[in-house]
Amino acid sequence: MTSYNYSTQIGEKDAAAVGRGLPISTKQAIEICRAVRGEKLERAKVVLAEAINEKVPIAFRRFTNGIGHKKGNLASGAYPKKACSEILRLLNSAQANAQFKGLSSADLVVRHISAQKDSNTPRYGRRRRFAKRTTIEIVLTETEAKKTQEPKKKEAKPKVQKEAKTEEGKSEQ
Repeated sequence: MTSYNYSTQIGEKDAAAVGRGLPISTKQAIEICRAVRGEKLERAKVVLAEAINEKVPIAFRRFTNGIGHKKGNLASGAYPKKACSEILRLLNSAQANAQFKGLSSADLVVRHISAQKDSNTPRYGRRRRFAKRTTIEIVLTETEAKKTQEPKKKEAKPKVQKEAKTEEGKSEQ
């Protein structure tokens, strides 16, 4: 099998997974990737599971033609079940790759996730339509646990003493 060139650098504290030629909509995958990017791994899994169970919709900002409004602080959204399940499968695969590398699963963050249109594969039959194909690449990175530090105390500014005025309105020297 040939190697895959990621569109980002992969370091020692990174774990990656790629899904090539997935039978999902590229437009839906782009919106799901936007919703998951930058989240902790556990939070990203919760977002995808809630969209699959139709509890919380995925916000659609770019591809909104024909998509209705949903409840909450959301203009338009949808529940792309098939695309969410494929991306959730890839997140689990990337997590397994991270565990194999010896990274902590609790500290993983979705650093890079992107969806790109893959090759057009023609379907057979009288009407020669093309199948939807999408490539998704995911890179998880291990973040250092934040140490609890005491809040810095503000330094007290030295108070400036005002000069005492004499009866004549002049200051003493």
